[in-house]
Amino acid sequence: MKRLSLLLLTLCAGAFAQADTVVHWRGVEGVVTAPGVDNPVGQIHSGAGPWTTRNGSARIDLATGNGSFDVEGLVLNGGNASGTPGTVASVVGTLVCNAGSPAGTVEATVDTPTAVLSADGNAELSFKIGVPATCNNPLFLIRVPSGRWIATGTKPSMSSKSGY
Repeated sequence: MKRLSLLLLTLCAGAFAQADTVVHWRGVEGVVTAPGVDNPVGQIHSGAGPWTTRNGSARIDLATGNGSFDVEGLVLNGGNASGTPGTVASVVGTLVCNAGSPAGTVEATVDTPTAVLSADGNAELSFKIGVPATCNNPLFLIRVPSGRWIATGTKPSMSSKSGY
């Protein structure tokens, strides 16, 4: 009985910890890859060339799905459109849960609505998404809608809502 109680307490504490967690990425960096080289994150392929950013951040409350992201200066780094977003006029944020998890844990992705990407490579969005019940190792990507990732959240930190 003590073992069962301890197991249930452990499982509930893990569920509570996620339910009370806000993830904040204090930076956003463009994908660094050579043209034609794929650098996948989970099941999502990277952009076909290198991108760079000036600044950015993302935040998601894993309990409510409320979040926001912003990126500044998201532009191509090379080629004829270097220093511009090229033909990319909008982006989405993608929460990736359970990336790189052991067998038996399913990777899950959830996209935000679309945000307009300005000619200077700036975009911002506040959103509400449905977060999977299990979201270990959360990652945040900025993608071309229904396509490849071109930037990723960096410098992640997690905090309880009460300490956020």
